[in-house]
Amino acid sequence: MPENPSRDEIVKARKEVYLGSVVAPRVESRKLFLFSLLCALALFPLLQVASGRFNYWLHMLLFTFLNVTMAASWNIIGGYAGYISLGHNVFSGIGGYVAGALLIFYGLSPFLTAPLAGVVACLFGLLFGLITLRTRGSAFIIATIALVLLTKLGLDNWELLGGTNGVSLPLLPLPARFVKLPFYYGMLLTAVGAVYLSYRIRHSKFGLGLRAIAQDETKAEVAGIPTSLYKILAFAISGFFPGMAGALWAYYLTYLRPTIYFAILGAAEIVLMVLLGGRGTVAGPVLGAVLLVAMNEFFVARFGSTELNIAGTGLLMLIILIFFPEGIVGTLRDRKKLPRLLDWG
Repeated sequence: MPENPSRDEIVKARKEVYLGSVVAPRVESRKLFLFSLLCALALFPLLQVASGRFNYWLHMLLFTFLNVTMAASWNIIGGYAGYISLGHNVFSGIGGYVAGALLIFYGLSPFLTAPLAGVVACLFGLLFGLITLRTRGSAFIIATIALVLLTKLGLDNWELLGGTNGVSLPLLPLPARFVKLPFYYGMLLTAVGAVYLSYRIRHSKFGLGLRAIAQDETKAEVAGIPTSLYKILAFAISGFFPGMAGALWAYYLTYLRPTIYFAILGAAEIVLMVLLGGRGTVAGPVLGAVLLVAMNEFFVARFGSTELNIAGTGLLMLIILIFFPEGIVGTLRDRKKLPRLLDWG
C-alpha cells in the first residue's frame, strides 16, 4: 500500500484482509470434511473384514454410490445445460452389456473393462446427441424416452446375449465375506469420479457456457457460445461414468437383463434425485441420491415392497419439494442459509 493511500485503496485492502480471513477457513474446513468422509468410506469395509456382519451396509453404500454416479452425471446435461433427459439409464445399460459381453466371450473382468464400457457409452451419447440435440424442450424429452424403448427392444431381440431372458455372468471367485469389497471400492471410485467431473465442469468455461444455455439458449448463441457443440459434448461426457457404473453393477448382480436397465421409472428416479437435492449444483445430486435411497429403504423396512412404500416415499418427497422448491441445496443457497460444508460451487 502506498504511503498516503486513498480512501478506496484502504477499503479495498480491508476487504482483502477480511475475505482472506473468512473464505480461507471455510474452504479448508470443507476440504477437511470431504477428506474425512472419503477416508471413513474407504475404511468402512474393514468392519466387514473383521466381523463379517456388515454385508447389508456394504450393499446399501454400494447402491448409494451407483445412484450418486447416475445423479451427478445426469446433472451435467439436465442441471447445467437445462436439457431434461429421461434416457440416462441407457448409458449404464450399454456399459453393463459391453462389459458383460467381454466377460462371457473373452473372459475379461469388468473391473478391467469398465473404463472401456464408459468410453463406449460416451461415444453412444455423442452419436445420439448429434441426432436429437437439435430439438429442445418436450421434443428432446420424448426423444430420450424413445432411446430407452428402442434400446430395450433391440436387446430383447438379441439372442446372442439372451434376449428378453438375459444371460448369467460368472461369480467373482472370492469368499462370501469378501465378495462385495471389490465392487464397493469400484463404485466408490466411480462416484467420486462423477462428482469431481461435475465439480470441474461447474467451475470451467465450458460449465459457464452450459449454464448460459440453460438460462437462454438464443442469447447464448448471440453471445458467441457454440451451443450445439456444448450440448453434444455435455450429453456425451455425462454418459462416461454411468457406463462404468453399469459395467460393475452387472457383474455385481451376476446377470444381464434388459428390464434391469431400460425402465422409464429408473430414469425418472435419477431426475428425482437431482430435483430433490438441487438441480445445477454440485452437492445437490449427491444429497438427493443419499436421501432417496434412505427414504426408499426406510419405507421398505416399515411397509415392505408394497404400494405403501411407494406412497410414503412419494409423500415425503412432495413435502420436501414444497418447502424446498429449488431442491434442498438450491433453496438453502437462495435463502443464504446453505451450510458451508455443502457449498461446493
